[in-house]
Amino acid sequence: SSLLLMSGVVVAVGLCRRLARRRLRSRPHLFAFLVEMFSTFQVCACTNELSLLSNVEPKPHTALTLTYGFTVLHGLTLAGSACNPCATLQPVAGGGTSLRMGGLKIAAQFVAAVLARVFMHFIWSLEMAEPHLGALSQGCSSPMQTTEVQAFCIELLFSVVFQLAVLRAESVNPKYRVHLIALLITMLVYAGGNLTGAIFNPALAFSLHADCFYDKFLSYSLVYWIAPSLGKLLTLYVF
Repeated sequence: SSLLLMSGVVVAVGLCRRLARRRLRSRPHLFAFLVEMFSTFQVCACTNELSLLSNVEPKPHTALTLTYGFTVLHGLTLAGSACNPCATLQPVAGGGTSLRMGGLKIAAQFVAAVLARVFMHFIWSLEMAEPHLGALSQGCSSPMQTTEVQAFCIELLFSVVFQLAVLRAESVNPKYRVHLIALLITMLVYAGGNLTGAIFNPALAFSLHADCFYDKFLSYSLVYWIAPSLGKLLTLYVF
């Protein structure tokens, strides 16, 4: 049921992106906003569902396999979309995208994060699948299983590693690049998922753990918003 749900989200987002591409080419700002929103919605909704499958046996093989598979799927179906505020900073800093367009895309990503969370909570309330039972009663299921300083350093390091890999992989054939990036993300999730969740995406972190941001805003904003953004800036400086 979970796989069918995530596949349905991917199909629906694909149709919405195609419709926007056909109808809104003459309105570039609205087109960019909607395409980025649809794409980020897909990533956030699928990852919300995947988070419920982390305890499916055999652990952690099932969760890591699904992480790899859906990361490849996102890479193949969401070409041209950043789905990550940190990634949006790169063309803005490089002058390839205006500050207005960059801000518009980041706004779209956070709107999508909220919509994905609301949508998935509605789906979970229907309790159509076993993993959905009791999913809404978890509240702040904190992914931070270490000190704030260590969590900050981990998310910062993972962001730097990921963003450097993305920049270095730009010269690789696209059909191989998505697999390389998916493999790297899976390795990072395996290495730090039990400590911080290995998210390094501010919009995705908010979609997954909004309750934790409400309860401990300063700690979670430092670890899941400031650390990845700082990692991106360090990456641009080093690269």
